Amino acid sequence: METKARVRQRVKLVREFYVQLSSECCGKTVQKKLEELHGIYQVEIDVEKETVVVETTLPSSQIIPALELSGRRAVFKGYGTTLGSPFLGAAVAEMKENNGVLGVVRFLQSNESTCIIDGTIDGLTSGDHGIHIHEFGDLTDGCKGVGEHYNPTNSSHGGPDEEERHYGDLGNVTADEHGRAVFRKEDRIIKVWDIIGRSLVVTEKPDDLGQGNTNSSKLDGNSGKRLSCGIIARSAGLFENPKKICLCDGISVWNERDYPVAGESRNQKIK
Repeated sequence: METKARVRQRVKLVREFYVQLSSECCGKTVQKKLEELHGIYQVEIDVEKETVVVETTLPSSQIIPALELSGRRAVFKGYGTTLGSPFLGAAVAEMKENNGVLGVVRFLQSNESTCIIDGTIDGLTSGDHGIHIHEFGDLTDGCKGVGEHYNPTNSSHGGPDEEERHYGDLGNVTADEHGRAVFRKEDRIIKVWDIIGRSLVVTEKPDDLGQGNTNSSKLDGNSGKRLSCGIIARSAGLFENPKKICLCDGISVWNERDYPVAGESRNQKIK
C-alpha cells in the first residue's frame, strides 16, 4: 500500500514561465527539453507571447535549467492548480543574508486544506536544516526582529505532520554536498492568506521536531541560530503577471537577474 507521502507527491501544479522564443523551431526545442524530464505531464507553448505553461510535480528550480538548456533565458512568471480551477492565493519569500545563504521559496494554496511549499536554498552546509514561519516581517535587524515561530494557538513545537505543532513548523530541508536544498512540501495547516507579511527562516541545525531532551526542543526544535530569512509576500497566480519591462528603470525581465533586486546599485550590472 502506498504511503500518504507518496500519494501527495503526485499532486500536480501548473507553472507559467517567460521564455525567449523567436520562432516555432525554438518552441519545439523547448518542448523536447521538457519532455526529457520525469514529472512533466503537459506543456503548452505560445511563441507569440513567449510563454511556456507546464503541468508538473517538479519545482521551478528544476524546470528553469531544462528550459535554458534550449539556449534561451527563462523566468518564472506565476503558478496555480490545474487550468480552470479557482486561484486561492500564492506567496513568495526571497531569503538572503550576508553569510551567503540565499534562496527563493514559493507557497501555493492548492485547495482549502493544502498549501504546497517549494523552493531552493543555496549556501547551506550539507545535511538537514530547520525551516519555519515566524511571526513578523521585520528585517531591519536581519533575522533578529522576526519574532518566534508563528504560533497563534499557543501550541508546543512539533513536526509538520504532528497533531500538536506551531502553525509555522515546516520541519527540515536537506542540503546536498554542494549546499543546495531543493524541496517540495504539502502542508495541511498553512493558509497563504494567513502568512502574507510574516517571514520564513532557515536555521543552522536540524529541527528535532520536538522530540529532543533539551529545554529548547519544545520551543524551536533545538535548531540553532537563524541563517537566513525573507518576508513572505503575495505573488502572482497563473496569467496574472504581464510584466516584461520594469517601468521604474526599464530593465527587461530577461536581464533582471543580472542586477540587484533593489537599492542604489539597481542600475549597476552584477559582475
